[in-house]
Amino acid sequence: MLITSTLHGTEKNNNTTTFSVWAPLCNRMVLHLVHPHDKEMEMTKHEEGYWKISIDDLPDNATYFFKPDGEKDYPDPASQFQPQGVHGHSQVVNHQLFAWTDQQWKSIPLQNMILYELHVGTFTKEGTFEAIISRLHDLKETGINAIELMPVSQFAGNRNWGYDGAYPYAVQNTYGGPEGLKKLVDACHREGIAVILDVVYNHLGPEGCYFSSFGPYTTNKYNTPWGKALNFDDAWSDGVREYFSNNPLYWFEHFHIDGLRCDAIHFVFDNGAVNFWEYTHQKVKALEEKLGRPFLLIAESDLNSPKVVQPPELGGYGFDGQWLDDFHHALYVLLDEKGKERYYDFGTMKQLAKAFTDGFVHSGEWVQFRKKHFGVSSKGVPGNKFIAHNQNHDQIGNRVQGERLSMLVDVEKLQLAAAALLLSPYVPLLFMGEEYGEDVPFYFFVSHTDKELVEAVKEGRKKEFASFLNEGEIFPDPQAEKTFMKCKLQWHKRHEGKYKMLLNWHKELIRLRNSHSIFQYTDKKYISAEVFGGKGLAIHRRSENAAHHLICLFNLSEKELHYHLPSSQPAWHLLLHSKQPQWQYQHTSENYKPVLQMNGNEKVQLPPYCVVAYASMLQ
Repeated sequence: MLITSTLHGTEKNNNTTTFSVWAPLCNRMVLHLVHPHDKEMEMTKHEEGYWKISIDDLPDNATYFFKPDGEKDYPDPASQFQPQGVHGHSQVVNHQLFAWTDQQWKSIPLQNMILYELHVGTFTKEGTFEAIISRLHDLKETGINAIELMPVSQFAGNRNWGYDGAYPYAVQNTYGGPEGLKKLVDACHREGIAVILDVVYNHLGPEGCYFSSFGPYTTNKYNTPWGKALNFDDAWSDGVREYFSNNPLYWFEHFHIDGLRCDAIHFVFDNGAVNFWEYTHQKVKALEEKLGRPFLLIAESDLNSPKVVQPPELGGYGFDGQWLDDFHHALYVLLDEKGKERYYDFGTMKQLAKAFTDGFVHSGEWVQFRKKHFGVSSKGVPGNKFIAHNQNHDQIGNRVQGERLSMLVDVEKLQLAAAALLLSPYVPLLFMGEEYGEDVPFYFFVSHTDKELVEAVKEGRKKEFASFLNEGEIFPDPQAEKTFMKCKLQWHKRHEGKYKMLLNWHKELIRLRNSHSIFQYTDKKYISAEVFGGKGLAIHRRSENAAHHLICLFNLSEKELHYHLPSSQPAWHLLLHSKQPQWQYQHTSENYKPVLQMNGNEKVQLPPYCVVAYASMLQ
């Protein structure tokens, strides 16, 4: 049962089903039961604008609509299942019926996670929750211990990234609904894999959302790129705050989700005395005490501000972690020469070094893209508060042709990128298929039924990316089913040629990360960076007592570089070298023979586009 004084949607308790909806400005509210029998019943208005009615002996699959002011049927704004899509009736869900088997599950600390972002519809041929289960063993064998599901809240049609969800409490019907999601989470926990869920609290989807018929869920005070902002601090905002702050509790309690990744929190506007995120943080902490297990809140933030992960008592938002886009930008521009066209405020080795040692690259400097000085230093924020990545749905899907990194750079650079990410002080996130260099695109796709909306989406995307279109280049139709189908992963590749080598490379990097104690030290004072030879970078990490050292050397140039190992340690032994034979998928005339053990101040030979890691000998 949700730990809140107000109830949203339906709740099945023993033989009684309670319906509740927030509609403070309505004079009437009618519950229209559709199944098991067609019947309309007047609801009673309670405090703060909640209408309620309790009914005995309803079947677990009862379906219904609400009729604001008794005028027209609409789905429940807090519907937990829309079996016929966003325009159809809502269905009661009895959460007591599912037989969970994860009672012994203990969640994984964020700093120990190897995150894996996936889109349910394109991850498998079937595109369902249950189809993912058969692939969990492959992920676990790779070293993945946490999957991050792109949003699964009900959206229009059967193809969508999920960020256009119209019903934040309902699980997408075409993915398998509430039952399918629970089966997936239960199976993940059996495999030792945590589940993070993307949620969207900054806007509601453009099709099938009838919230305005119930109450002031949105406000004209602020604007977002997707339309009206949600009403978190204007008149009648209390009900909206309750609705969205209860949503994390719903996922945690009823679906055993381990954490949420909150989309674009910089578009959640709240200037009230108690910020929405602080309010939500308090509720999550109360649920943790009640259930005796931790829950994670991760932010996608465009603020470059440490306050995102600072506790509320220090004026922060209380998130456990936040995405670090600056890491991606700083590295990508150095790997792909065309990257400068997209991220023209990045491109120096010094910035990449700062990404490793500080986090935010832009920490108060003038940023041309933003036309202002931007950001604050994150030097004091531990690495385990940041989620870094080389690829994610945005960085791939917001390109004209949906190109993955594997479609933009060669294998050597893919190896470099993987090592930079997995040997960093941050929590690493891979995008589905990245572990074996998948090279099918990941386009933006939708399946709206509103023809005007379809055309608006097409024209909007074309306009947004007009400057990136090459002459004669065709922009993929986001509404076309073939656009979606081209994004399906080709799982057979992971057993072939360069794909198999890249998969093994990722496995080895994850194994190294998990086995070496140095990676437990994420405080920035234990890491330093040095640029050498123009495009060489040395990342030096040490343990708290300085007894153990690790040095990662990256050559991002076309020429051979040399680096003298620190003389502070008398002996170094080789952990990793990307030019070793097992990391080459085709014959090469180069014959590099890495030195397995070296003394302090000895010179390391670094071939073009390679990564080498040495650790200090145990004292």
